[in-house]
Amino acid sequence: MANFQGDSILNNTSYEVGIVGATGAVGQELVRLMHERNFPLSRLRLLASARSAGKTVSVGGKTLVVEEAKPGVFKDIDVAFFAAGGGVTRALADDAVADGCLVIDKSSALRLREDVPLVIPEINPAGLQTHGGIIANPNCSTAVMLMGLWPLHLAFGVKRIFVATYQSVSGTGAEALREMEGQVLASVHGDPIKHKVYPHQIIYNCLPHVDTFGEDGYTGEETKMAQESRKIMGLPDLKVSATCVRVPVVRAHSIAVNAEFERPVDVARARAAIEAFEGTELVDDPKNNRYPTPLDFAEKVKCGVGRLRIDTALDNGLSFWVSGDNLWKGAALNAVQNAELMIRNGWISPKSTAVGG
Repeated sequence: MANFQGDSILNNTSYEVGIVGATGAVGQELVRLMHERNFPLSRLRLLASARSAGKTVSVGGKTLVVEEAKPGVFKDIDVAFFAAGGGVTRALADDAVADGCLVIDKSSALRLREDVPLVIPEINPAGLQTHGGIIANPNCSTAVMLMGLWPLHLAFGVKRIFVATYQSVSGTGAEALREMEGQVLASVHGDPIKHKVYPHQIIYNCLPHVDTFGEDGYTGEETKMAQESRKIMGLPDLKVSATCVRVPVVRAHSIAVNAEFERPVDVARARAAIEAFEGTELVDDPKNNRYPTPLDFAEKVKCGVGRLRIDTALDNGLSFWVSGDNLWKGAALNAVQNAELMIRNGWISPKSTAVGG
């Protein structure tokens, strides 16, 4: 079984890597993870918009200059992580692929395209072998939720799920974090609380509004959770009802799941399935106040699963809770793990064998 904890990659080959959107929240986490997980780099190139070009970023004792992300820049890059939004992906991904570059994309632009695999490596790694140059990363809430659901599906066969998310402000971006911090300071000093990023203040509040509302009353985030879960799990008929909520937490999403299964469920077997699954940590001793929290699973590779119990409203039902870092497993870490697995299995080769720094 592959190890997703940052073990050494079993070859001596190195890769030229580009990070598109390197100055954004997910881009910065990608830069950090490249260094901390000892990704086999010959060269790391930071790419961003024209207004960010020329800025410098310190990485592992080196100073890197940000370049403009534009057509032609991918000629020597082996792997490009895209973390700059759907518009940038649509504008530049095909150009990168034409230059022989593997694109691993964080945005939602291509996730549901039939020829683009949508991959969580612990769940559907085979998709990494069938790409046409682009691999999509799932939505943050989908990724965290499926880390808890998938091992239970393997044990009991999931039939339908009801989901409520508790999504951190970092999922919206740096501007939202600054807004929340400003609201905290305003509250402490008795000043008026202002909001611009969100339609209401976020501190002391919960907003059942992540992404825009569709004609059916569901938000884009809720629709993504349903569509992406079906594709990743290979269950086109999976029934999903989601309510996605933004909460005043800095980092890491939490998700309450009520799942109905095809086969009879058992809590002891469910706990064993979670414990055995790569990428999850069972934290399930509520009598001693032990359950996953966003604070505990921020900046953590694994997602925490707890509050496992028989659901009292569903046949063959289990209720459970998952917490996981939206910037890591929900974004940057999952993308890096996909690339690591491809390298480890020899599913990708560099354009050049030169080794550098």
